Amino acid sequence: MEKAVEEIPVEITVTRFDRDFFESDPKDLPQLKQQYPFFFPPGNDDEVWLEKLQDPLWRELYGEVQSTFGDFNKQTGDLENLIKHIRYYFPETKTPAVYTVIGDMDYNSKALYAKDTIVIALELYLGKDHKYYISEFPKYLQQNFDESQMMPDIVSSFAYGKIPPPTNNTLLSQMIYAGKELYLKDVLLPDHNDAQKMGYQPEQITWCEENESYMWRYFIENNLLYDSDSKLAPRFINPAPFSKFYLEIDNESPGRVGAWVGWQIVRSYMENNEVSLLQLLQSDAKQIFEKSKYKPKKNE
Repeated sequence: MEKAVEEIPVEITVTRFDRDFFESDPKDLPQLKQQYPFFFPPGNDDEVWLEKLQDPLWRELYGEVQSTFGDFNKQTGDLENLIKHIRYYFPETKTPAVYTVIGDMDYNSKALYAKDTIVIALELYLGKDHKYYISEFPKYLQQNFDESQMMPDIVSSFAYGKIPPPTNNTLLSQMIYAGKELYLKDVLLPDHNDAQKMGYQPEQITWCEENESYMWRYFIENNLLYDSDSKLAPRFINPAPFSKFYLEIDNESPGRVGAWVGWQIVRSYMENNEVSLLQLLQSDAKQIFEKSKYKPKKNE
């Protein structure tokens, strides 16, 4: 399969809007706005952009981005490899236009993939211990402000357009939805490890593996799988410093353990059933669970 992927012709052109903007002269602004209208939303006076262009803090941030991503060759190669995998499974996909930007450190918009366009906010990939992040963001977010998260973030955004939203709000539906997204990373990013796909540190993956049967027993004994309580997603699915079992283990647990368990259910389903990736993405959560033959690994 990987040989067939490798033969798919893909050539990515990355447009460095971050560089075009910060290397420009104030008098070039009208030309820039004409060239990149989508990065200059209406309603902002030119003064806003001229101020940003000359502000010492923005200039410093641009300098940090350039020292990390002056040469974008590695990332361009990674993008080409990713798009080859996407084209293999989703042949109708066009090769996207790729733009790099420096934004406002909005961690919900690190990388966006929509309408044949990818936009990557480079200020959020400078390395998890970068001085800009330490006082501004909690550790559980900070750990993903790393170049290794760039491709997984792009797949997460791509997945949003490919996986139908859950048909109900049960914990199981949300677990399986998250599991589908993570399984998409299994097939589209085969060179990434589980920690990178999940946005975890390696020891957090180890914690989940060692506590898998314990977590599963907790979900079953508390009748949570088919519970639609709105508090369950923040406890077990959404990004958080830790998961909330309301027990001593909370302090050791990573956030999003429900997503990790959902991933294991989806993996089990794909191992035990003859279905395509597209069939998986369209399948109902309850059906996936019932046919998955999922059994949590016992603690050693």
